[in-house]
Amino acid sequence: MVCIRFAVIDSNVLTCIGLQHLLGRLLPMAEIQVFSSTQELLGFGDPSEFQHFFVSSNIYFQQTAFFRQFPKKSIVLVKGDMQITGIHTLNICQNEKQLVADIMSLQHQGHDHAINMARQVEPNQVLSSREIEVAILLCKGFINKEIADKLSLATTTVISHRKNIMEKLHARSLADIIIYCVVKGIVSIDEL
Repeated sequence: MVCIRFAVIDSNVLTCIGLQHLLGRLLPMAEIQVFSSTQELLGFGDPSEFQHFFVSSNIYFQQTAFFRQFPKKSIVLVKGDMQITGIHTLNICQNEKQLVADIMSLQHQGHDHAINMARQVEPNQVLSSREIEVAILLCKGFINKEIADKLSLATTTVISHRKNIMEKLHARSLADIIIYCVVKGIVSIDEL
């Protein structure tokens, strides 16, 4: 299997850890390396071996000449809706669900290699058709009671389905369920 590698370059340790954890859950077959500076990245080896660079806006602007060499690989971490011409950005100041959706939307912006690799990941167990229905509604933001009403189920049954989904997917949060559903094509990003 081809190993895909991502570099997270940011002097903020919490941002690095959070993004490394999120990318690791989204793309478990990927290797995510964390660097506090461009110099540290260059000391690691050949930067062209990385599929993408998730780089803080501060570091990007300090090292623009370097990152402009890799315009399709560079994803600038911004705080808010800042746009940079010719470069993809990722707003890190948003909730986890939206951050996952934005990472997945990179597929539609020319970053499809890494996301398509994620589609090759198979879970240990497949969800039942009823669990898929529940998962879809969870992804769309419905609460247990609303899901029960929509599917004509008891609320306790929905809670049981939700528990089973979490166990089968080894999910720790709703974001893990959303990642699974988007990667498997069960829901589209537009539906979130």
